[in-house]
Amino acid sequence: MSLSEFTIKTDEVLSTYVEANVVDYVKLKKYAPLNSLVEAIAKMDLKNASPNEEKAFYINAYNLLGINQVSNAYPISTVKDIDGFFEIPHTVAGQSLTLNQIEHEVLFKKYPDPRLHFVLVCGAISCPPITDYAYTPEKLDEQLDQQTKLAVSNPIVVQKTKSNLNISQIFKWYVKDFGGSEKEVYQFINKYRKAKFPPGLKLKYQNYDWTLNDINANVSSSSSTKKTNANRYIVSSTIPKGTFEIKLFNNLYTQQTGNGEILTDRSNFLTSILSVFYGLNSRINVGLNARYRQVSNNQLPASALKVLGDPDRTGLTAIGPQIRVAPVPSWKNFSIQSSFVFEVGDDLEGNQFEPYIDWDGPTWWTQIFNDFAIGDKFSLFTEVDFLIDDLGGKEDNLNRISTPVILIFSMTPNTKLTVYTIGGYSPYWQENFDYFYQFGLGTKYQFTPNFEIELLYSDFTNKFLNDNGGQAATYNLGIRVNI
Repeated sequence: MSLSEFTIKTDEVLSTYVEANVVDYVKLKKYAPLNSLVEAIAKMDLKNASPNEEKAFYINAYNLLGINQVSNAYPISTVKDIDGFFEIPHTVAGQSLTLNQIEHEVLFKKYPDPRLHFVLVCGAISCPPITDYAYTPEKLDEQLDQQTKLAVSNPIVVQKTKSNLNISQIFKWYVKDFGGSEKEVYQFINKYRKAKFPPGLKLKYQNYDWTLNDINANVSSSSSTKKTNANRYIVSSTIPKGTFEIKLFNNLYTQQTGNGEILTDRSNFLTSILSVFYGLNSRINVGLNARYRQVSNNQLPASALKVLGDPDRTGLTAIGPQIRVAPVPSWKNFSIQSSFVFEVGDDLEGNQFEPYIDWDGPTWWTQIFNDFAIGDKFSLFTEVDFLIDDLGGKEDNLNRISTPVILIFSMTPNTKLTVYTIGGYSPYWQENFDYFYQFGLGTKYQFTPNFEIELLYSDFTNKFLNDNGGQAATYNLGIRVNI
């Protein structure tokens, strides 16, 4: 294959399998169009190539080889799932070269041009966006300028706040290529922007999002080029290898009861659940789950907030391991999560003098998640659970078994905001059958792809409340951080 034929074929593949700066790895893996191009990269003769022909070839080769590595390992959630992604050797124009060597020992050694950092695509959301066309010798300088201008105008790469300029780690890793100082980095950014940044802004470096640039993945991202549903955070997705997910979910349950006609008493339970997961790989996450509670029981008109300032009992009540598994590689938003927490403390059920705060035995909780995108802005989340409370508790038996079912219908009007409605039903399979219903409204806001806050209000009722004219509600605050 000649150099010109290689460029034409590269353009055909990219225009077919790249859309809005993300790659359709599912179709790419299925139809395997890269085989002939990888072979051409290995055998290419560059002896008579012009500087621009050589430079365009190595840029295209870098991007195609990176895509091919992902395609061979797919499904994955991040290039970090491929050990030594940048150090895998390839045959390129008769030489054995890694991606790092193509970039630093070939391109930057022979053609030291900082604009190259915005056309070499490493397969992650925070990498330069991949184009749906090949780089050509005739238009190369124009294409390099265009991609650099797009990059420094993209909030993933450069984002202004009130007093800071938050910039990509690329400018930190390769500061020498941009002049060697933050001042020269600042000048480089302004050189390629229409709207120049004023002097005096402090440079700060943004977290690098290694999430795969996959058109099929419903993952969080701040990229404005992807569809809204592809930007939202998906509860049921496992996290990438080598990353942490930390969630703190606070649930304030308040219940009013009485004699069937007049409400006289209020009970409040504030439960804070800390969940930590670590990605062993893209399909298996392991971690820790801990539960802290505060309880108050008072006569009305006591407030639900009394549990915050004057609780009757507080304490860490349970802690234990948890695991989340994505068992079917092609089902990106299907996972099974299971936790087993052990009781912490004595007489948690309040059989002596203190009020009930938790179960006296361990809890085993298995959750089955699935999330379905509906168009660009809507989704349906489903959850089916199997929950055993007080496992081998004070009577050394299975105290209570329940099978909750939850449905959440959500709308994502933009890449940061989600609003949703929630409905849930849980039967308790015990000698005296019981159940609860909940219906509520909630919202989640992603301040960054790695930081999210959630608010939820729900009405709650169960058999006891229905039989006795009581009422209950929950107020919830959730915080998620990914590292």
